[in-house]
Amino acid sequence: MATYTCAKCGMGVNATCAKCDAPLENGSLALPDGRNVQISKCPNGHGKIKSPMCCGEDMSCSI
Repeated sequence: MATYTCAKCGMGVNATCAKCDAPLENGSLALPDGRNVQISKCPNGHGKIKSPMCCGEDMSCSI
């Protein structure tokens, strides 16, 4: 399971899919302008979300 951690305060977050209860996996999404954003995605294809935020910044995930 992907664990997102706040670089400022150290809070951590784990997430699961509400449809199938599978642990979300860390991933990235290429934007049309060439940038990549970190996302969490359901391994069963139920969707994806942008990485969580804490202390006003995106939380990071190491894989």
